[in-house]
Formats: sequence, C-alpha cells, structure tokens
Amino acid sequence: MKHIALIFSLICLPGLPLAQDLPDEGQSMMERGVELFLEGLRKEMAPALEDLSELGKKLGPALQEFASEMGPAFADLLETVEDWSVYEAPEILPNGDIIIKRKPDVPVPPPAKIIVDQNPEFDI
Repeated sequence: MKHIALIFSLICLPGLPLAQDLPDEGQSMMERGVELFLEGLRKEMAPALEDLSELGKKLGPALQEFASEMGPAFADLLETVEDWSVYEAPEILPNGDIIIKRKPDVPVPPPAKIIVDQNPEFDI
C-alpha cells in the first residue's frame, strides 16, 4: 500500500508547480475563458461597428425626413387596422401600388353597425 501512495505522490509531484503558476484572480477558468472570447470578438467586430456607425451618420438625416413625412400616414394606418396577424405580407404590384391581402383562412369580421338618427335636429 505504501508503494502505491509513493507512486501516486511521484506522479502528482510534477503537476504542482504548474498549478501554482496560474494567478488566482478570484475567477474560474470558465469565467476567464469567456472574458478572453468576448474580448477577441470585440476586437474582431470593431471595424464593422465603425463602418455601421458611419453608415448611421449618413442615413440619419434621410431617415428623419422619411419619418417626419410618413409618420402621420403610418399612425392613421395603425389606428385603422386592429389585428395585423390576419393579413399577409405586403405585395408591390408592377405599377408601384402596394396591396395587403387578408389571409384566406381568417373569417371576415361583420360590418360595423350604422346608427341613423330618425329625428335629426337642425338649426337653421
């Protein structure tokens, strides 16, 4: 039994200096690995993010103008349509018209009730 303990201690002895060389920063190996991975990813993505920032600076004024011109029309459309899930994706026709079709399997809602006043009052 003493021979097995001696052999085991001799096998483990060379690994002790390696374990002591690692700095103990309070982080596990997994946390440090994730940190290194994210740092490398950030360095790789930096040029693409700079290009995207420049594109945003160029397109910003055009998008603001589009929003100011089309904003009221979109607001009216959003008020008119109650449930977008019953419509298909928009289609652009060859003449430039845009149509939005109702899905065929969705039932058509009943028409709105019109209330007519039988005795309207007018000031003349």
